[in-house]
Amino acid sequence: MRMVRLSLAVILLSVLAARASAQDPGYKGWGPRVGITLDPDQIHLGAHVDFGHFAEHVRFQPSIEAGFGDDVILGAFQFDAVYRFRTAWEAWSPYLGGGPVLAIVDFDHDDVHGRGLDDDHTETEAGLNIVGGIERGLSGGDRFFLEARIGLIDAPDLKFTAGWTFF
Repeated sequence: MRMVRLSLAVILLSVLAARASAQDPGYKGWGPRVGITLDPDQIHLGAHVDFGHFAEHVRFQPSIEAGFGDDVILGAFQFDAVYRFRTAWEAWSPYLGGGPVLAIVDFDHDDVHGRGLDDDHTETEAGLNIVGGIERGLSGGDRFFLEARIGLIDAPDLKFTAGWTFF
């Protein structure tokens, strides 16, 4: 339960910080995200901030997610840089990127993965993600995206996410 409260507090603070930075001319948007995770088998929800392009077609878009299910609560802090292949927002555009992830895993299971651990415990793991997806601009400047994320080195194996970016 501690992990749930911590995850929700961090998500709320991230969204509030994103809104507060809206006056910054480099600010490009923020939004919610939701999806499913495989290994562990979970649903996840979270938020992201698009800080805009720091190179041609390349933007920094960190996110935070909380996953629930499979006797595990997982908090993920993802620091992605993505390359968007097209500049036109009125068409679907693919993107590809990745970055480091910090995962906080709260186990709530007797004998987790056969390791002989009989009580609840929390682990912090660092890993890498590869992310790819498609996005499209909507009326009013908002965007919708669908993405897949492959985890390498102590990150969830596979995530499918849908999200919105508001301006």
